[in-house]
Amino acid sequence: MATRKESSHLTLADRNVIEASIRKGATQTAIAKCVGKNKACIGKEIAKHREKRPGRYPIECARFPKCVDRTACLGRNCPNIVLFVCRRRDHSPGACNGCEKYRSCHYFKYYYDANKADNEYREDLVGTREGINMTVSELADIGNKIKPLIDNGLSPYAALKACPDIAISTKTLYNYIEDGVFKDIGINISNIDLRRKVSRKPRKPKEITYKKRNERAFLIGREYKDYEAYLEEHPDAHVVQMDTVYNDVTNGPFIQTFKFIDDCFLFAIFHRSKDSEEMANGVDMLEQILGEELFEQEVQVILTDRGSEFYDVQTIENRKNGYRRTRLFFCDPMRSNQKGSLENNHEELRYILPKEKDLYALGLNSQDDMNLVISHVNSFRKSKLKGKSPIELMRFFKPDLWSAFMHTGISEIDQNQIVLKPSLLKLSVKDS
Repeated sequence: MATRKESSHLTLADRNVIEASIRKGATQTAIAKCVGKNKACIGKEIAKHREKRPGRYPIECARFPKCVDRTACLGRNCPNIVLFVCRRRDHSPGACNGCEKYRSCHYFKYYYDANKADNEYREDLVGTREGINMTVSELADIGNKIKPLIDNGLSPYAALKACPDIAISTKTLYNYIEDGVFKDIGINISNIDLRRKVSRKPRKPKEITYKKRNERAFLIGREYKDYEAYLEEHPDAHVVQMDTVYNDVTNGPFIQTFKFIDDCFLFAIFHRSKDSEEMANGVDMLEQILGEELFEQEVQVILTDRGSEFYDVQTIENRKNGYRRTRLFFCDPMRSNQKGSLENNHEELRYILPKEKDLYALGLNSQDDMNLVISHVNSFRKSKLKGKSPIELMRFFKPDLWSAFMHTGISEIDQNQIVLKPSLLKLSVKDS
């Protein structure tokens, strides 16, 4: 039976074995024997693809749990700091999966996920094949050697034969010339200089890149399949769906919506602009309303679409001190039904704020106006809630959460006074 080569790439199956072995507390040496690789390969794989998860302690000091004066610790200037070291985390296997002390340990942790590691590997594999695999100075050196030969009438093939130290193929040189790569760095070599230019079919110009592109790196570990996997592992996690509603993409206003799935409760924040900074500020505002402890308890997971305003995942997931407060996941492209509960609430929101209308002219000009709309939307009773309203449900099951929202100005509306029409905001102006 043929043995596997140690130089072959790790597969998803190999990474699943690595993850399972880490959970069992196996050493890197034992894992290497199991997957038929050397120890160094396993160590690099885990170190490269493990996720660092912040702990609750603000400093990695072994004495911190029993420290009397923590003021110096928080200032990072304590002379008695003893660096906390965990053999399992810092040595072998190098990740905390399956550790018996995982939940009780308040120091930072490393977590290895086979699916996420395989996705990162494939991103790197594609990235290494994108663009031009050389520096600008190396490209300029090739251009300076090739130009006089092309000017003298030599073909790219003959020019490369005359310069055996240039390690690119004839096809690659043709592509560089036709794509204008040399002209971009100031060396005037163009395809008009080639003898057979007229007989060659023009190629569509390509965008020239000089390094790996990482535009989609933020999606690694945050796609919908990762969301499903996380909920399978944490079935009791509290989920909030997030989106943006607007009519005028230029002038706004823009409504950042949050649907608390367990409570069927809709909350919304009024914005005058729609960008990643503004949406991250909206999450900050939600945390200020609930408080850090209640936010971590009720907003454990956020699911949203792939709108560019939500791409600043680090700011949304983490506080300014670097500690994680929630987890952000994205729906698949063109799959708004994956957060269908929130989309259904948007239909109710549109009763009051219809499409193709100037929302400013309707009377939506502040967060107070937004709170009024939300109060009416959350006050009417629904058949799927057994004749109860979202506010009644939250007030009964989660009085602390309802109290936090009530202090923002959201109130329960009497059933006989609920208005789900555009006239709601105009009526409120008359009443005031």
